[in-house]
Amino acid sequence: MKDAISISNLRFSYPGLPEPVFENLNLVIKKGSRFGIFGPNGAGKTTLIGCITGLIKYQSGSILLNGLEVVKNLQHIKKQFGYVPQDFSLYPELTPMENLMFFASWAGLNKSLSKKRALEVLEILGLSGVKNKQVKKFSGGMKRRVNLAIGVIHQPEILFLDEPTVGVDIHSRQAIISYLKKLNSEGTTLVYTSHQLSEAEELCDDVALFDEGKIRVHDSLPNLLKQHRHDGLEGLFLELTGKKFRDS
Repeated sequence: MKDAISISNLRFSYPGLPEPVFENLNLVIKKGSRFGIFGPNGAGKTTLIGCITGLIKYQSGSILLNGLEVVKNLQHIKKQFGYVPQDFSLYPELTPMENLMFFASWAGLNKSLSKKRALEVLEILGLSGVKNKQVKKFSGGMKRRVNLAIGVIHQPEILFLDEPTVGVDIHSRQAIISYLKKLNSEGTTLVYTSHQLSEAEELCDDVALFDEGKIRVHDSLPNLLKQHRHDGLEGLFLELTGKKFRDS
């Protein structure tokens, strides 16, 4: 299995902070995997995703996405990945169809393909019946599904997911998880981060636990649970990152 993402000796620091967020960080994510990145608040998860997607410029080391260095090939690799952020990345005054047509065009799809892809994704995510209604009138779960549709409209090879089901009801959650598994079965690499550890156990087959900018463990989820004698990710998380509060 080839590498979707390869990180070598990554170093990144924010101006004014005494310690770097990452120092000599190394990580490989295989193509076609369902990869979970977990850690307490401040562990560096969001910063790492920002570096991989080119939103944050790192000081040294390298990040290869599908074999291409992110910094040197940013315009090209943008078409190879999708990003579903925790905050809604959509235009609430527009309809789902209008949102998807806009973002598909931004990703380089022509009008005919944009419309075809939009109708397909809306149908799969149960939004066909409301495709011409303003998104601002939707429930949180429906907005989450629109958010996901935007992230996959251009059929990315790698999909980054930051809390993709936060605040949704059980029906929307199941629709989102089912669709993500379908995408993965068709070859899409999923890179997922969330605080919902029970959901992570359902979705992820490979896991890296971060703390203080370092990878504490990285292995398949079954191997990690067996090695550390836990029956769930929550117990493993607490063992490796401690129980002190991290939300201050």
